[in-house]
Amino acid sequence: MKAILIEKTDDGQTVAVKDLDQSALPEGDVLVKVDYSTINYKDALAITGASPVVRKWPMMPGIDLAGTVEESSHANWKKGDRVVLNGWGVGETHEGGLSQYARLKGDWLVALPSAFDARQAMIIGTAGYTAALCVEALVNHGIKPEDGDILVTGASGGVGSIAIALLAKAGFSVVASTGKTSEEAYLKGLGAKSIIDRATLSEAGKPMQKEIYAGVVDAAGGNTLANACAQTKYRGAVAACGLAESPKFPTTVMPFILRGVTLYGIDSVMAPLAVRKPAWDRLARDLDADLLESVATDIKLADALDVAKDVLAGKIKGRLVVDVNA
Repeated sequence: MKAILIEKTDDGQTVAVKDLDQSALPEGDVLVKVDYSTINYKDALAITGASPVVRKWPMMPGIDLAGTVEESSHANWKKGDRVVLNGWGVGETHEGGLSQYARLKGDWLVALPSAFDARQAMIIGTAGYTAALCVEALVNHGIKPEDGDILVTGASGGVGSIAIALLAKAGFSVVASTGKTSEEAYLKGLGAKSIIDRATLSEAGKPMQKEIYAGVVDAAGGNTLANACAQTKYRGAVAACGLAESPKFPTTVMPFILRGVTLYGIDSVMAPLAVRKPAWDRLARDLDADLLESVATDIKLADALDVAKDVLAGKIKGRLVVDVNA
């Protein structure tokens, strides 16, 4: 099988596409023939070594995969089942999806919804699944379209793109914040009502500001998240799922104790099946499969090594889909 392999050296790490035997795979009760994977921000960090994402060496990266069960001793899965995996430490502590085969724990797998094929599932990937978790949090909070605009930060990225599409389908008016204002047509095509420059949110602001948004999906962190909380309406909610700008949160408790704003932390890695399944159900129900093509860029397994640098540099729009067999 072919796989990307990250190996530790005295000087840091090396990364290359290698021919490996399946004996290189870790323990698990399900063997999956991988059709597609993706390059997420976390994968880019792992491949480039820009951040200590990998915690076991050597490592096959790839936090996402979609494919078909080849062998199984797990009660829930049999040969031929179509499955998708997001997170669970795969690509960090357990060999991941940027490989033609993956051996995994069956408890980590989700049945691939019939609405999608494996490639479409990886256009969605952890980014889209995380976006669905964010939308679920806002809807379950009780926010309705008539309550006002929803802000989506990092709007041209993978999470932001899918969040806009899901929110628009659910009837919400979406304001998209992006540093790529040239992507206005793309974002409005996804369903955004209006576009704002991320610079309007990325500078330090007052802890309490004009109430603008009924809810927020934030993938940025830092000043952007602080300003988003400060601009959220009374008893509104913010779903925070990323740190593309910064892991810091320079604000006060004032939005939370004076306006009753709720800040939801969205974890996609260890979320239980009871949380994952509604998110994938929302994607299957509300995400236009044709719309997926507008956010997808297809690459081969070997291309991932160079493209990872572009992901960290913010040069990538939408989602990168990796055909591991090409």
